[in-house]
Amino acid sequence: MTITTNIKPPTWFWMVSALGLGWNIMGALAYLEQAYMPIESLEQMSQAERLLFESQPVWVTAAFAIAVWGGTLGCLLLLFQKKWAKPVLLISLVGILTQMSHSFFMSDAFVVYGAAGLVMPIMVVLIGVVLLFFARKAISEAWLR
Repeated sequence: MTITTNIKPPTWFWMVSALGLGWNIMGALAYLEQAYMPIESLEQMSQAERLLFESQPVWVTAAFAIAVWGGTLGCLLLLFQKKWAKPVLLISLVGILTQMSHSFFMSDAFVVYGAAGLVMPIMVVLIGVVLLFFARKAISEAWLR
């Protein structure tokens, strides 16, 4: 029989978890917007942007889905104080890294969007890493069970 001690998390734990959830919900909405993009939106893109979008492999879209839905679930698990948050956030981070590896190394995203187009992908990777380490800390502090 395992005895677990529940320690009440500090207020900032709830704030970080809620902010992480909000961030990932925005990512999930961006995924849905991309997955169900109407033809009118495609027609408003530049030719280079549309070509980049239309040439994206299905595995990149799948990685995007895993990243955002995993991040959303992981942050919900943080809010429910469940240790499962850590492996779910790890899966989300793998999705992020897979998706971004295509953007950084296998596509013309840098050419199409320029240096400014790197800001959001780098932010996404950093937040994914921070959320994973946050879950790890929450487990070590016995805030999750």
